[in-house]
Amino acid sequence: MADLPRYEPPQRLVRTLGPGHPWLARLPELAERLLHDWELTFERVVAPGGRESTVALVRRADGTPAALKLLAADERLVADEAAALRRWDGLGAVRLLRADPRAGALLLERLHGETSLRSLPDAKATLEAMSTVRRLWVPPGEHPFTTVDDHTGVQVDRVLGSAPEEVRPLVREAIAAREELLGTPAPMVLLHGDFRQGVVLATDDPRAQWLAAGPQPLVGEPEYDLARLVRDRLHDLMASPGAPAQVRRRIRKLADSLDLDRERLRGWTLYRAVESGVRQVLTGDREDGEMLLEFAGWV
Repeated sequence: MADLPRYEPPQRLVRTLGPGHPWLARLPELAERLLHDWELTFERVVAPGGRESTVALVRRADGTPAALKLLAADERLVADEAAALRRWDGLGAVRLLRADPRAGALLLERLHGETSLRSLPDAKATLEAMSTVRRLWVPPGEHPFTTVDDHTGVQVDRVLGSAPEEVRPLVREAIAAREELLGTPAPMVLLHGDFRQGVVLATDDPRAQWLAAGPQPLVGEPEYDLARLVRDRLHDLMASPGAPAQVRRRIRKLADSLDLDRERLRGWTLYRAVESGVRQVLTGDREDGEMLLEFAGWV
């Protein structure tokens, strides 16, 4: 069972939420209860961990390894993540073993969390990422998920509406691209929502060498999901010669490799980079925010 003093949240999580956050105060007791109720043996907390969740390596009653993910998130978001993982049922994504959305808890098969696609050379990582993400784009069926239309509508109101004056021309371009994209028909599939190299983790399972984790599921067109991958390893990209031309080539290559529309991928890449950049600037991370906005200008 749990050894409470050892269940300390990673410092990254503490810094993000703030040391006085009420969820952090409840976390040791919550972990102890879940370990007991789900008959889990605690091994260790994964560090550095996420900014809104913590993962503990555990073993189930039969000795099989698993990962207990505890999220400082709204119950609806936890339920959506669980629903998406059930829909994929291990195809391209980590398998869900058990869930308690009210407690913010997911029990997952154990992956090699320390080894993501970012450990590979970029070209190889991109190929593996494309192979993984195409498996996730399945019909959503009867679903509880938010649509890209609704999700981005909230972003326009809450984030882009507060953009600094100096970036308003780029913001208007991003909003116009969104409106045009949503105004034309497109396939509606289940999306990961935050797909990038860093969320695709190594596994020992014979069904796949790499599996996606940490979805923020939405329903929309595949180009929206792929747009986040376009700017992967952005710091390296920014430091390389001919970066703007590289970005445009990357869009063409990714779209063509997955039989997607280049212009729709370009539009969503622009929108998502601007929204992320403005959000970073508004939350005080001006350096990364300005880098994302510069990237958006190249698209």
